[in-house]
Amino acid sequence: MLSPQLIQKYNTPAPRYTSYPTVPLWENNLNGEDWEALVKRAFGLFGSKEGITLYIHLPFCESLCTYCGCNKRITKNHSVESPYIEALLIEWKNYLRLFGEKPKLNGIHLGGGTPTFFSPESLKRLLSVITHSCDIAENPEFSFEGHPNNTTFEHLAALAELGFDRVSYGIQDFDEQVQQSIHRIQPFEAVEKATQNARNLGYTSINFDLIYGLPHQTIATLEKTFDRVAELMPDRIAFYSYAHVPSSFPAQKSYEQYLPSELEKRNLYDLGKEILLELGYVEIGMDHFSRQDDPLAKAKDLGKLHRNFMGFTTSPSKMLIGLGASSISDIHLAFMQNEKGINAYQEAMESDNWPIVRSHAMSDQDLVIRNLILDLICKHEVVINEELDFFLGKKQWEQLAEMRDEGLIEISPKKLKVTDDGVGVIRQICKVFDLRLQSQNKELIFSKAI
Repeated sequence: MLSPQLIQKYNTPAPRYTSYPTVPLWENNLNGEDWEALVKRAFGLFGSKEGITLYIHLPFCESLCTYCGCNKRITKNHSVESPYIEALLIEWKNYLRLFGEKPKLNGIHLGGGTPTFFSPESLKRLLSVITHSCDIAENPEFSFEGHPNNTTFEHLAALAELGFDRVSYGIQDFDEQVQQSIHRIQPFEAVEKATQNARNLGYTSINFDLIYGLPHQTIATLEKTFDRVAELMPDRIAFYSYAHVPSSFPAQKSYEQYLPSELEKRNLYDLGKEILLELGYVEIGMDHFSRQDDPLAKAKDLGKLHRNFMGFTTSPSKMLIGLGASSISDIHLAFMQNEKGINAYQEAMESDNWPIVRSHAMSDQDLVIRNLILDLICKHEVVINEELDFFLGKKQWEQLAEMRDEGLIEISPKKLKVTDDGVGVIRQICKVFDLRLQSQNKELIFSKAI
């Protein structure tokens, strides 16, 4: 268990490393023609053989959850569904043109916002076009994020017909005071019903998103939350650290004085992890747990676990295509993020332009460091070889030696391995390898690492 001194030392801002380089350090060096050329090249190298995965961002919510850092628009006007779907389909057709052949689809993830803001009919309209234009891989991963309050039996049934068998429910916490503070009010009965509906329809993977470090959260309230979780025993649990960045999300200021201290927050994580292990879950990686028979646990044991913007996955695809406002595409050779504004995104689609707001073409060094960071997060170890020595300088080796002395990592002649204590500060260990970040003089905004 991390000491209070190490918690204080390493509880500083750090990227979450859903990508390398992290988004604020992208060089923004691609225009539409560049992006098209790289997509064609990547599909020829990887996509035509391995297949692709899709992330579709559905950004609408009927009410604001004040803790949330996602790109969303709050509205109760459901007439926004149809024009947004039209824009998504235009973007998808543009990618099909670049592929030049029917792609093999390994997975789809619907993120938000609240995907179940959209009616079952709207979702079927969008997804049937996409799935009919692809060859579906064997055992695809089709998943979506659901709000327990509005994920109806009809939503689940419509998506099941299209091949979806994975759902992630945003629970965050079951305590009423915590829920009221973050404006995410959902009774246990709603979660129970949404969970049972999914199981009755044959969903094979149900995930709960939980957050530690929320306002008014205590050891006692978190124990009660996990008592309720134990009643339902989802297949996977994401136990995230609350990211307090009020400069970017002003609504978070409303409860700032009720947040736990950094030591209290760490104690909440340690408690949650202990309970999950006692319940029979295994730790998959940064903030993620699954049941022992889950495909993620098996992939970790086999060294085949992967991580991308959608989280931990078993998918072999090097090409993740993002559709929709703010979505990010990762084609291994480059990254591209779409316009965040919904109107700006839709206008770009109507004008038949790529909605590029950020981009980055990978250098040879980027590709090496990306693999190192992925190995740290997914395998908790990296091989020490000439390539690693070449990229790491004296400063980085001194930082690693300090972490070794603190019991966070082990270093042998051929391997660097993260210890159990080190897993708790894995973002800070990855940061040592982040040469782009270490070369920056300006201060960037990230959430604290613990």
